[in-house]
Amino acid sequence: MKRIFSIFLSLIFVFGLAACGEEDSENETVSSASTSSSAENISSKPNSSESANIGEFDLENKTVLLNSGYEMPIMGLGTYSLSDEECYDSVTALLENGGRLIDTAYMYGNEAAVGRAIRDSDVPREEIFVITKIYPGEQFQNPEKAIQDALDKLDIGYIDMMLLHHPGENDVKAYLAMEKFVADGKIHSLGLSNFYIEELEDFLPQVNITPALVQNEIHPYYQEPEVVPYIQSLGIVVQGWYPFGGRGYTAELLGDETLNEIANAHEVTAAQVILRWNLQRGVVVIPGSSNPDHIRENLDLFGFELSDSEMEQIAKLNRDEKHDWY
Repeated sequence: MKRIFSIFLSLIFVFGLAACGEEDSENETVSSASTSSSAENISSKPNSSESANIGEFDLENKTVLLNSGYEMPIMGLGTYSLSDEECYDSVTALLENGGRLIDTAYMYGNEAAVGRAIRDSDVPREEIFVITKIYPGEQFQNPEKAIQDALDKLDIGYIDMMLLHHPGENDVKAYLAMEKFVADGKIHSLGLSNFYIEELEDFLPQVNITPALVQNEIHPYYQEPEVVPYIQSLGIVVQGWYPFGGRGYTAELLGDETLNEIANAHEVTAAQVILRWNLQRGVVVIPGSSNPDHIRENLDLFGFELSDSEMEQIAKLNRDEKHDWY
């Protein structure tokens, strides 16, 4: 994705230092290595007027401005459990239908397929936003190698965002290594997956770059009504995985009476209602699918809007029912 405001913000930074002799650190803490890098290689620090837009969804352009200074699409494709060929075909279908956000991970085993589909596409690289993750264990112990492996497998020039897959031993070490790749311009934004309030309170003081995104399980039966606004209050965007409840639970959720009544009222599907509900809560969606028709449907979320009453009805469906162990 193309950097926003780089030159303009660099000028503000220079004149700001000349005027006051010190850098404003309220919005973002960065390492000395990052601040000494050129504006072309690291995320720009938004000024106060731009900060008001961080985390706010632009429904017209279907993007959100991250605290790293980059724009990210607000809906896309999750590639968990997709085989090499399935992943290639699904990413191709997404790109052909206007989708530009792709979520993968080392543990999914399909980073190479994602990269191949992107390289084979006619869509300019800078229009595509790729998220990948490194995993606890060996990858956290040797994060520089893990990060470089991801860059090599994807082979798309740079990684738009890299996440820690979930908390684990050496997670701070791994994140600090990712910060170095940000300074070198090989990663644009950083984030976390499966971090909640307690984990974030422990983790954030130990790193230099504030995560741009936290990715957690979120669906109508597990809504995280306290966690989501907490994360958003930090200027961090929330992204939801398992929007349809996850394997083994999807049929029940998509068959929910309340969701289907709302869907019928708008002449859409229950899946589209769930995704639209997320967007109206300020949650980025990455539904997984290998079906081109479903991929197309999951992007068609802007021909209707849920009323306050409908949002309240869905809020009442929350069971605090988590469907995975993360």
